[in-house]
Amino acid sequence: MNFLTIGHRGVMGVEPENTLRSFIAAQHAGLDLIELDLHMSKDGALVVMHDTEVDRTTDGSGPIAEKTLAELRGLDAGRGERVPVFEEVLDAVDTPLQAEIKDVAAARALAEVMRGRDLVGRVEVSSFHDEAVAEIARLVPGVRTALIASRYGTDVVDRAVAVGAPTVCLNIRRLTLEVVEHARASGLRVIGWVVNTQEHLRLVRALELDGATTDYPEIKRTGRFTA
Repeated sequence: MNFLTIGHRGVMGVEPENTLRSFIAAQHAGLDLIELDLHMSKDGALVVMHDTEVDRTTDGSGPIAEKTLAELRGLDAGRGERVPVFEEVLDAVDTPLQAEIKDVAAARALAEVMRGRDLVGRVEVSSFHDEAVAEIARLVPGVRTALIASRYGTDVVDRAVAVGAPTVCLNIRRLTLEVVEHARASGLRVIGWVVNTQEHLRLVRALELDGATTDYPEIKRTGRFTA
C-alpha cells in the first residue's frame, strides 16, 4: 500500500508548529509530505501560521491581518524561531508540501507564487472552504487539491467532487466506513487527521486509508503497520 505520512505543521508534537525548525525536523524524519497553514499579513505576505491571531503560538497578540510582515518577524514563534513566510519554507526543505489556505484571498496570493515558481508538482493545496479550493483550481491549472473537514457526513465527498478535489482530509475521530466507501466509489483519496495513537493507527489500517496526518515523526515507522 502506498501510504502517505504527513507532518502536521511540521512535527508539532516535538517542535514549535509551523516554524522552519519544525519543517526541517519533518524532512529529517523522512515524512512524505509536510502540512502547513497560510494567512495573509497586513502587507500581503503569505505568512505560515495556523490561527488567525498570533497569541497562541508566539509571544505577541492580535490578528495576523493587522500586522505587517516586519511586525510578525519581531515575534518569537517558539525556541527563538521566527514566523516564516511560505517562500522561506520552499527554500528550507525539499519535501513536498500540503498548503492549507483559509480563504479566497490566500488562494490568489498562493497562486501567484505557485505560477512564478512552477510548484504544481510539489505543492498540494487544501482548505476547509469549498470556494478557496475552487479558486486555486481555477487560477493554477493542474494543481492537486484536497478538501478538509472536521464535522461531516457523506456530503463531504459530494462537496469534494463538486470542486474537483481528488482528496478529502478528514477528522479521524468522526470517520466511518460509510464515508470511506462513498469516497472510494467517487474515486477519491482519503487522508485521516490527526493520527497520534496506536488506536487511530489501527483504525487507519482497518479503513485502508491513503495516508495519515500526524504530530509525531514516529508514525513513519509505526505507520508501516502491525495492526
